[in-house]
Amino acid sequence: MTHHLYILTGASRGMGLAMAQQLLTPGNSLLCISRHTNAALAAAAQNGQVPLMQWTHDLSDGQGASERLRDWLQSQDMASFASVTLINNAGVIPRIGPLSQADAQDLAQALRVGLEAPMQLCAAFLGATESWTLPRKVLNISSGLGRFPMASQAGYCAAKAGMDHFTRCMALDEALRSHGAKVCSLAPGVIDTDMQVQLRGAVGEAFPDQSKFLQLKAQGQLSSPEQAAEQVLRFLARPDFGQEPVADVRA
Repeated sequence: MTHHLYILTGASRGMGLAMAQQLLTPGNSLLCISRHTNAALAAAAQNGQVPLMQWTHDLSDGQGASERLRDWLQSQDMASFASVTLINNAGVIPRIGPLSQADAQDLAQALRVGLEAPMQLCAAFLGATESWTLPRKVLNISSGLGRFPMASQAGYCAAKAGMDHFTRCMALDEALRSHGAKVCSLAPGVIDTDMQVQLRGAVGEAFPDQSKFLQLKAQGQLSSPEQAAEQVLRFLARPDFGQEPVADVRA
């Protein structure tokens, strides 16, 4: 039996975990790459008899993760799969504050996880499956902050803006291939995750927009990780996925 293979980063918590849980359905096969494994996810996969692998890898080492993925994909038989999809979901927010007060190591970590690793994983995924004639997709989880600037968020905004733009370039590359992958960098809306907790808990003087995030929470305007995951996966399944290389679930 062939499976739809999904490769998902940042699957141990938040929206990534919710996506992984929703992808654990018969006919799918899931490879998760995160800093930690998730025991509940493993149990759910076993109960549902859905193939699941969980690789523990810190995506600040994007080179190592991408080389491992490339080698694994090259060892696979294309005939085992009905389709293959890479979802780059992992990301981190560097310490909140103006760029003048940023720590160089903290910025480097945010850019390695949020921009460098997704680029390297995309390169490995597309290169290793280049000769595969089955449907291939790349979904990069972006943010509205990649398109609209915010004070005290230069590192995160830069990573997501870079993700949007390299996805545009990748779409142009794949459009020239007879079996090119469909790609999209998607903003998933405002989600009540650990990142939101960081933003709401930031020191007010260091983060001028803190009140906006407190208000979103107080007014119930945040999506749950489960709701956001459902929207994202519904977008991924649309027949016109990849028609626009940069998109928003709210559009």
